[in-house]
Amino acid sequence: MSEKSYTKYLGTVLDDRYQILEKIGEGGMAIVFRALDTRLNREVAVKIVRDELFGDEEISRQFFAEAHAVAKLSHPGIVAIYDVSQTEDLSYLVMELLSGITLRQYMERKHPVPWKQVLHFSRQIADALQHAHERGIIHRDIKPQNIMLLPNGSIKVADFGIAAFQHELNETKGEALGSLHYIAPEQLRGKKADARGDVYSLGVSMYEMLTGYKPYTGETPMEILQQQKSGSLLPVRAFDVDVPEEFENIVMKAMAVDPAERYQSSQELKTALNRFTDKVVKAENRARNGLGEQEGGPLKVSVTPTVNIPKWEYVRSMRRSNRIGFSTGSFALLAVVVMMFVFLWNFWLRDVFTEAQRVELPNFVGSSYDTISHDVSLTSRYKFTVTEVVDTSTPAGTVLAQDPVAGRSLMLTDEGMPVRLSVSTGYVLSEVPNVVGSDYREATRVLQNAGFVVEVSNQTSQTVAKDLVISSSPSAGESISAGSTVYLTVSSGVQISYVRMPNLVGLSEDAAIEKLRNANLTYGGSERITSVYDAGTVISQSVVAFAEVEELTNVTLTVSSGGAGGIFY
Repeated sequence: MSEKSYTKYLGTVLDDRYQILEKIGEGGMAIVFRALDTRLNREVAVKIVRDELFGDEEISRQFFAEAHAVAKLSHPGIVAIYDVSQTEDLSYLVMELLSGITLRQYMERKHPVPWKQVLHFSRQIADALQHAHERGIIHRDIKPQNIMLLPNGSIKVADFGIAAFQHELNETKGEALGSLHYIAPEQLRGKKADARGDVYSLGVSMYEMLTGYKPYTGETPMEILQQQKSGSLLPVRAFDVDVPEEFENIVMKAMAVDPAERYQSSQELKTALNRFTDKVVKAENRARNGLGEQEGGPLKVSVTPTVNIPKWEYVRSMRRSNRIGFSTGSFALLAVVVMMFVFLWNFWLRDVFTEAQRVELPNFVGSSYDTISHDVSLTSRYKFTVTEVVDTSTPAGTVLAQDPVAGRSLMLTDEGMPVRLSVSTGYVLSEVPNVVGSDYREATRVLQNAGFVVEVSNQTSQTVAKDLVISSSPSAGESISAGSTVYLTVSSGVQISYVRMPNLVGLSEDAAIEKLRNANLTYGGSERITSVYDAGTVISQSVVAFAEVEELTNVTLTVSSGGAGGIFY
């Protein structure tokens, strides 16, 4: 919508109700205006489809999908939609008007975002997603641009433009909906989206808030998929060691490439975030109240205040403890019995009470997966899943490992026994990128995304700034096998040594300069003044004599030019 076309709405009243006041934002599909709902006397946001897109069936479907989806939702963390309208020349939504900025705008102002703030925002987003998922709505475009941050620190999930009902979703035959850097790997491959895709997108957003970087930097779906496939994502704490390890684990699990290894729902993610938050709050309370753990070697002693209680209260507490102890013990015993039964059933009793056939699992390691997958006698018995592993020493397609292991006795089922195979990608040559002069963290990301393992060693340098890459081995441009190690030499900065400042007063200028150079100090020039001392004699020095100073410290001299007519007594 051009400047001229959108100004035509300013001051107009849509459907005799919504008076357009000013433009407040825009996207690829629509322009957003601040407006006044004249019936309820409240300000709202009106989202109007761009003129040039009006009438496009796909745009219209996406536009009203947002209204259709959000109409089912009522949650403080989701932008509310009040009304929707379509006429012969206009389509618009009426939404809750928010005063705030997007999470993307906040990240641009403050990056990386402190981990406690990331935790605060993420819990709210996960809670909003849980509300949507429980009602069958998958957002499919979670990213910082679609999260509103209000002045009070609360968030609102917005832009359900490509959201869909879970039961309506199908595989997209290669078409991936969403934003390239945040979309889940399975959706990039055109697979059916589910709640785990939103969990992945939130995980990527959390990673970017904490590190200031997107986890994968490719510009096409294939590049992103290749980087995800390499399995060498740099962990959060490589950028900020102050991020707690447990929080890092939550983030990395949320954005696991394999959806089966992710949190299986937004509720699971929210539970993990809340559990971690409780630990943080309790630790802070202990520290604040002086009740923290005192550590002495392996022993941890909790310091707690002494409290005197009446005898009757003590007796009642002991009785209650005995009842609880008995109940707990009974439950534990029952749990052990159940576990033993499950074990015996799987490995012995099931054979006694069932007539199903048991077979010994063959050894697939070393075989060609192509041969295995075309053997009907195997595919009719076993349900294979494959994980590709970079291995430069074996031909492509060779099975490197299997789970369960060979020789295990398994019961055949109609569905086929599940067997997971690790298969070699083979010998693939890749060119080493040029990372010399780059920050070692960014260099590590670039090399890992290219499929290499990275090892870093430090070296002092007088010419290369701290944390920048001095050299790589192999060098940039060399072709080596994917999965090989690239060794980076990284500058740890100038090695600082200290020397004692010599006393230069009374020496000739030339002698003083020579003495500075012998002490590995820098001569910074001389200032000449008239004095009673002989011309060329050092009268004073800019750094006091006998002080401990860094090597190469700059020292200036004050030198007599004579001419004062002799010494005065």
